[in-house]
Amino acid sequence: MPQNKQILLDNRPEGEATAANFRLATTDTPPLQDGQVLVRHHFLSLDPYMRGRMNAGKSYAQPQPLGEVMQGGTVGEVVESKNPRYQPGDQVVGFGGWQLYSVVNADQPGALRKVDTTHVPLSHYLGAVGMPGVTAWYGLVKIIAPKAGDTVVISAATGAVGSAFAALAKARGCRVVGIAGGPDKCRYAVDELGYDACIDYKVHADAASLSKALKDACPNGIDGYFENVGGMVLDAVLLRMNAFGRIALCGMIAGYDGAPLPLTYPALILVNRLKIEGFIVSEHMEVWPEALAELGMLVGSGKLRPRESVAQGLESAPEAFIGLLKGKNFGKQLVKVN
Repeated sequence: MPQNKQILLDNRPEGEATAANFRLATTDTPPLQDGQVLVRHHFLSLDPYMRGRMNAGKSYAQPQPLGEVMQGGTVGEVVESKNPRYQPGDQVVGFGGWQLYSVVNADQPGALRKVDTTHVPLSHYLGAVGMPGVTAWYGLVKIIAPKAGDTVVISAATGAVGSAFAALAKARGCRVVGIAGGPDKCRYAVDELGYDACIDYKVHADAASLSKALKDACPNGIDGYFENVGGMVLDAVLLRMNAFGRIALCGMIAGYDGAPLPLTYPALILVNRLKIEGFIVSEHMEVWPEALAELGMLVGSGKLRPRESVAQGLESAPEAFIGLLKGKNFGKQLVKVN
């Protein structure tokens, strides 16, 4: 069995996460038991939710245990199998974490899934045709539930979730407006992802200024909003929501370092009779087949052309993750481990 390199969570952050919170370790890969497979990872997924799991406090997911491999999505190849359903060479997506290899109990539901890379590149199964894409699908289809002609808005518009959201919303006849950081991301949102407009939040000092820009981009108000950020951005959007608008609450990255996120205009939830629903996509596995089928079709047909930021080598994962939390990535953030 090969030697394995792993990145462990060594200590919990106080305030911002740093590279010193992680530790590189080398270990022997254990021999396979019946039903297990050995997967060699090719790409790791880095996602904002991981920051919340680094904390010890209550969150929507269990805290990442100290001294153990950082958990996260992976794609790779089966290199050895003691499970009749998997053969060496199979391309698979799983939850192998920040390491070169994982030993997977392949009979456990949801632990491993074979994927077809004929029309969809392997790495996209961690982004547009993976958990982020299904996240976009669920928030749009099941919570916002738009009609043709509705105006929908999403923050973090050019990330893995935002890229998929734009394609899915355009396919439903919506006006789609993004909020992103920087002119390059906003140009990409309009020119490549198909957004009708994109607002650079970095040029706005407060919610009132950002809200004015939203008014110009959304002349008929906002019917649906997909929230990844919180803070000033949510305040600005609440000022422009239409009556009976729907908000899918997926992330609050502005507060992941532990700072409180006060809401300036909570009365607008009542005034406009808004529906706000938080969700965790792993709790809705029943929709994944339908969502993945649509997402795969959008990628295969070229209607969804997701962009990726790829860090090279397992050792680059901590710095790439910290960059993701600061918005330095462009599109889906991955680590190519080999």
